[in-house]
Amino acid sequence: MPINYQTVLPKSSLPIVIIGAGGIVKDAHLPAYRKAGFEVHGIVNRTKAKAEALAQEFGIPHVYDSVADAVAQAPENAVYDITIMPNKFIETLEALPDGAAVLIQKPMGDYYPESEAILEVCQRKSLVAAINCQLRQAPFVNAARWLIEQGYIGEVYDMEVRVNLHTPWQLFPHVMVHPRLEILYHSVHYIDLIRSFLGNPNSVYAKTLKHPAKDLSSSRTTLLFDYGDTLHAVVNTNHDHDFGPKHQESYIKWEGTKGAIKATMGVLMDYPHGIPDVFEYCIKPTDGSAPQWVKYPIEGTWFPDAFIGSMGSLMRYKLGEIAILPAAVEDVIHTMAVVEAAYKSNEGGGQPIDYREQE
Repeated sequence: MPINYQTVLPKSSLPIVIIGAGGIVKDAHLPAYRKAGFEVHGIVNRTKAKAEALAQEFGIPHVYDSVADAVAQAPENAVYDITIMPNKFIETLEALPDGAAVLIQKPMGDYYPESEAILEVCQRKSLVAAINCQLRQAPFVNAARWLIEQGYIGEVYDMEVRVNLHTPWQLFPHVMVHPRLEILYHSVHYIDLIRSFLGNPNSVYAKTLKHPAKDLSSSRTTLLFDYGDTLHAVVNTNHDHDFGPKHQESYIKWEGTKGAIKATMGVLMDYPHGIPDVFEYCIKPTDGSAPQWVKYPIEGTWFPDAFIGSMGSLMRYKLGEIAILPAAVEDVIHTMAVVEAAYKSNEGGGQPIDYREQE
């Protein structure tokens, strides 16, 4: 059975101006744009030498001295790709031309009031703004979404994300010191992904934890989303499983009344090298025979191919080729509301247990 999962590219590419030159730009944004044939017109970074190095490596024609310089020299139809830390988003958005298209790195702010302020700036300036929640458009997620939308696995009643591996946080020095590390900078991907399939949950139960021997604010999390008494959605992450690859796991699983899907996210294991993804689905036979799992070959992976989808869909929306902008700020504000609720749930704790003394 052929599965339709390929990213649809815009009919004509818009020039990209990148603000920021960190590791994610080198490892994901620029390889994705080169693979898609997108034009990167210029780049700017607080440390100009880093921007110059990427410009030389990826053939970017313009390196700017400042954001103001980038805006002044950018083509009129430029798409701005903001890849800096969230605490610099608002001042950067204020510097962009009204009505511009902009792709903003996740998360959409460090705290919910900041998320609301980012939304306000985007709406006041009429920016065509999306958050780079690119997992929504990873090839294996596109494949799962197509199978579900076509009705192959029936009504989805269970969605699970499981990550049990060793994450080298030292590769992200500005992120690893954050007081809201795990949920805000990692599990936010899965919160947004679950919302994109199941809609907004009624509530969330959350616990995020530290490792006793690591100086990190958090590195393991459990999230349970309340969608009523039938639909179950859960995220379990453990970034501390540093015991070799044998029992490491990284997958998304969907179960429905007619079948199931499991997508192994290989990029997270042995990061940043990764291992191959595996996409499998099972459709229950109607003749009573035993269910069989089918492995389906998927071209591309989360890094860098999902980044083609997030930038490409923004271009297509700006050009009028599609009517709905995936991961628009007006939608991702709800992801940030769930993130904020998760931290409140974590702080509030569970229901105390009454261990009554027995006579």
